[in-house]
This record gives sequence, structure tokens and C-alpha cells, in this order.
Amino acid sequence: MTAVALTIAGSDSGGGAGIQADLKTFSACHVFGTSALTAVTAQNTTGVSAVSILPAEMVAAQIEAVLADFRVGAIKIGMAGDRDTIEAIGETLARHGREAVLDPVMVATSGDRLLAADAAEALIGHLVPLACLVTPNLAEAALLTARPVATSEAEMEEQGRRILDLGARAVLVKGGHLGGADSADILVRPDAAPRRFAAPRIDTTSDHGTGCTLSAAVAAGLARDLALEDAVEAAKRYLSAALAGAAQLDLGHRGRGPVHHFHALWTEEGR
Repeated sequence: MTAVALTIAGSDSGGGAGIQADLKTFSACHVFGTSALTAVTAQNTTGVSAVSILPAEMVAAQIEAVLADFRVGAIKIGMAGDRDTIEAIGETLARHGREAVLDPVMVATSGDRLLAADAAEALIGHLVPLACLVTPNLAEAALLTARPVATSEAEMEEQGRRILDLGARAVLVKGGHLGGADSADILVRPDAAPRRFAAPRIDTTSDHGTGCTLSAAVAAGLARDLALEDAVEAAKRYLSAALAGAAQLDLGHRGRGPVHHFHALWTEEGR
């Protein structure tokens, strides 16, 4: 049976993050991708210039349409929009008894807040309790826990446990901004010892969409019936290769380019 995953997220007109990154990742990981669009953004490698949030009822209708027809093995939530949209997503998934991999898109790489305060509260109240896995970066983990940004793996673990207390089944705190030779993520669950997933840090400016890609790859693994640890390990391996493969691409002019989602499929002859 064909593995199917659903992404609920915003569109990136530059193709490097959001819905576009998720669908590319699903396909690269041998999963058929379906989607529910929450917002349309105008952006490129240099940044976001405009955002339009879709009506909450339209977001819910897309989710209902997909779940009514496809055997969705896993769901990933990315950019969720405003409070009304977040509440609609939560209510729809709860009605279907579904969990999701939640990438809490709350802070831009620049450090700018992407969610209003009431939307952040709704995300904590409506989506975190439905998460089989939450994948915050350091800034997002700090916002979710009302703590300073972690400066060590011990603090990453501690904040992950605080997010468990909010209702999540598991938390993967991403340490990509922590520094060091390795990029390490810490998986925290209530019933097991923490596990560290590390990969050599890749020196590149083509890292746009890394958070979307990692969470989508985890969802793809879950859709293929991998255990959570195995799905995280496979996702980490895929993202590292996509970061390294970005050197094959020549995109944009002044900003941060995307990772290469199809690094394993493109060849010199086919470019």
C-alpha cells in the first residue's frame, strides 16, 4: 500500500520551505504527499515580503477532504497562521483522533517573531497536546517554555521535558544554532532516556527550509511505519545529505539558498 503523508503549512513562493519543501521531502522519502495550505507568502532567498493567511474554514475543509479520501499515515504541521486557523486545525484533527509532527514555526532565522502572542498561546493549547513529536529549534523551545535560549545540550533536554509537560508525546529539540563541530538534536520522551542525534556541521549558506525538511522527513518515516527513533535517525541523515547536496544548486542572488531535496535523484546528465 502506498504510504501517504499530509502537510498542513504555508506556501513558500521561493520553493525552499513550507508546503513546497514538505512535498519535495515526502516524495524524496518515498511517500505520496498531500497538503492543506494555511497561508501564502511572497518570499525568495532574501526573505519574506508579504503574507496572506487563508480563512480558517478553508484550511479545515482541505484537511477534511484529504482525510476523507486518503489513508494518511502521518501528518506534519508547519506554519499554522493565526489563532483562528490554529484552533480550526486542532479541532479538526482531534475530531478525527489524529496526532501530528508539529514544527512550531514561531521565530524567523533573523530572530523576528512569526506568531502573535494569542496565536502562540493557541498553538500551545490546541496543537502541542496533539503532537506525537514537537521539533522546536532553540529559540522556539525557549518561547514554548518561557525560558532563556538554551546554551548547552543539558538545557536543551530540560526545555524538551518542559514541552512534554505541555502535552506532547515526544520532543526533538534542534541544536543547529548551538555551535560546535557537530549539529546535535536531543530527543526527549517521558518513558525513555534522552537520545542524541548528531551529524557533522556543514558550512553552507544554503540552509533555507531545514526545519520544514527535517519535520517532514520524520513524518515520512512515520507514514512508512518506522518507529519514532528510526524515523528521526533517517530524517537527520536525509537532511544532512540535502544540506551537503545544496552545493549542486545555483539559485538566488544574495540570500540563503534552499537545501537540495532531490540530491539523490538529480545527476549531472539530467541537470
